[in-house]
Amino acid sequence: MVGANASFADRMFAWGNRALVGALVLSALYPLVYLLSASVSDPVAVASGEMWLWPVGFTLEGFREVLGHRGLMIGYRNTLFYTFAGTLLNLLITLPCAYALSRPELPGRRFVFALLLTTLLFHGGMVPTYLLVRDLGLLNTVWALLLPRAASAWHILVATTFFRTTISRDLQGAAELDGASPWRFFLTVVLPLSKPLVAVLALFYAVGHWNSYFDALLYLSERDLYPLQLVLRELLVQQGGAAAMADPSAAAALAERARAAEIIRYAAIVVASAPMLATFPFVQRFFVQGTLVGSLKDG
Repeated sequence: MVGANASFADRMFAWGNRALVGALVLSALYPLVYLLSASVSDPVAVASGEMWLWPVGFTLEGFREVLGHRGLMIGYRNTLFYTFAGTLLNLLITLPCAYALSRPELPGRRFVFALLLTTLLFHGGMVPTYLLVRDLGLLNTVWALLLPRAASAWHILVATTFFRTTISRDLQGAAELDGASPWRFFLTVVLPLSKPLVAVLALFYAVGHWNSYFDALLYLSERDLYPLQLVLRELLVQQGGAAAMADPSAAAALAERARAAEIIRYAAIVVASAPMLATFPFVQRFFVQGTLVGSLKDG
């Protein structure tokens, strides 16, 4: 806060900061408010631009169509499983690997670092990856979505930097003097001190799994395994196809289908985004600390 004795320039600077932050907050909130309002508004009002902030002609038709889709609950169940199982697998691989790489005494540490950096610059490509998944017999299994995304080189490097700057050698030495094995030190000391990092990594991995649909599009053909994103994509394609195949002579019906498809699209976005938006407030207190500390580099 600016004190009563602050100069005019200081007060102007403070007000300028508040105005800038307020503008940034509004620019972030407006798309969310518009999305929610459009999903429950009359499609005619949305298409004509009459609805620009608050709902106009309240209707739940879009949500009825989305929530009434026969595959929605299956998609939600599958996505929850992929998200929880995938995030758990990611953390089980990322955290031990990153901690090991953060210890200077690890043999071949620089070589492993070079390999990780190489994977950030070069990728095997979609076709070779598909052929590998097929040859391993993973097509149409949950493992096709979990194993190829089991770890991220970037997140391992970020976690390595966090451990290197947070877990001191003195702390490790004291634990060794007390008879703690490396695994016990990692589980009972390192992880409790790394809650911000774990929360941020879990959020990043979970969002990635929740939003992922392209891997499922490539590797899955059984609808019982479809994630939510693929179910919603199928719904939108069906609605768009129904509008395109409508009788051209029935112009009013065609226009109505097109407008209904628009609010269904907004409702689908709300249904897909709501769980992640609801999760973020519970980890946001760790977010800044985990991200900033993980981005530091020691000498």
